[in-house]
Amino acid sequence: MLDVLHVFCGPGDRYGNKLGVVRDGAAVRAVGDRQALAARLGYSETVFIDDPERGIVDIFTPSCPLPFAAHPLIGTAWLLDLDVLVTPVGEVYGRHDGEFTWITARAEWVPPRTLRQYASPEEVDALPAPPHGEDGLYAWAWEDEAASRVRARAFCRRGDNSVEDEATGAAALLLTHQLDRALNIIQGQGSQILTAPGRDGEIEIGGRVRLTQPAPPTPTPVRARIPMDWAGTVRLASRKIPW
Repeated sequence: MLDVLHVFCGPGDRYGNKLGVVRDGAAVRAVGDRQALAARLGYSETVFIDDPERGIVDIFTPSCPLPFAAHPLIGTAWLLDLDVLVTPVGEVYGRHDGEFTWITARAEWVPPRTLRQYASPEEVDALPAPPHGEDGLYAWAWEDEAASRVRARAFCRRGDNSVEDEATGAAALLLTHQLDRALNIIQGQGSQILTAPGRDGEIEIGGRVRLTQPAPPTPTPVRARIPMDWAGTVRLASRKIPW
């Protein structure tokens, strides 16, 4: 069963980064099969739930598994209403606050990427996708520095035809760690990411989640109809059995 979510939605639940969640991870156990399914779906990430009660999850991009990614974990925490998720990097704690779902993470859990500041949001918006020669670029500019509002775009070359990410929690973590301040980031077409640095290098990251396509319900078993004749008896081979 596959749920499709949008994570880091903007106001009015618009935009957001697409996420696939396979609730029955046991149905797709092999790493190769999970990778093939993630590639076929083509979302930025796909999550496989291995234990819904304990929150054990496995994350795949279309080209490789990931030990941690923010947008899949926020989406899964929202979908399953969990406060703890278990990943290869360890336990990731979540919380729900009104329309936002948050997780607590660390910048060292995500791979490095280029964070490049531009002079204005207009310069960020004018960049081609991707900028020439750039790989793993997070382009950002202050929209209102006093209010901690940032305009950003994320470009990636992962070998899976992904060029620009609509909302990138990992890059938001790195930028928050670098600036050491809470941020309100508008990325892509209008997705919104909120961050807040905490104690001992921890960073909270949060966003809105919208369920786009719920998994179909488990079908109810249908009882086979037993043929009966007009007298109300069951026909079984050549014998008649009183009903």
